[in-house]
Amino acid sequence: MAAEPSEPLSDSDLLARHVAGEPDAFGELVRRHRDRLWAVAIRTLGDREEAADAVQDALVSAFRAAHTFRGQSAVTTWLHRITVNACLDRVRKAATRRTAPVDDTERFEQLLEPHESAEAPAERQDLHRELLAALVTLPAEQRAALVLVDMQGYPVAEAARILDVPTGTVKSRCARGRARLAPLLTHLRSEVAEADGTATKRNRTPRTSVPPASGPRDAGTSDPAAVKGGGGRT
Repeated sequence: MAAEPSEPLSDSDLLARHVAGEPDAFGELVRRHRDRLWAVAIRTLGDREEAADAVQDALVSAFRAAHTFRGQSAVTTWLHRITVNACLDRVRKAATRRTAPVDDTERFEQLLEPHESAEAPAERQDLHRELLAALVTLPAEQRAALVLVDMQGYPVAEAARILDVPTGTVKSRCARGRARLAPLLTHLRSEVAEADGTATKRNRTPRTSVPPASGPRDAGTSDPAAVKGGGGRT
């Protein structure tokens, strides 16, 4: 009689096994969570190379600091916090070097996922690019909050744990970010109605946000540094 398949290990069990020296445990965590970490990074940074570097930095940090995890939050919250911090570090460093606003249309074209580029109408692609272009004009902290709440769908309380700030701070950052986005995106409402037939409720309100996207394809590796190659299309 065939044995029943065993239940998959929890994230905390995998992390504990990694700390104990099991070579493949951390790779399984990467495979489980890299898509969502990538989605957060690409929309926080607006640049594929920067996002890939940030996720790589975050996973290397998590790999090395796994022994410090005390289970006070979910493993996925811990990983997201490290990733967001890596992104914000890059935003702050870039701000000291930037002399011109980000206006590279080709950069935003690269943010479209393969299925979107191949199948989405041209109007939808243009909308997507404009939404992304507006998003990167926000201050880093507001951008990170909107990415987590409006685009990744995290509850405010979970986003607060990821960002390590009070829930009221997340609500305030989201409100300020939406208010700043609203005048930039007002002209898109009629375009959405024409492109989609009817405008969605989200696009009729100031809570306009970039549609969530799937993450990169799974490279199937336990090496946290390999995410840099997995972050973009080859």
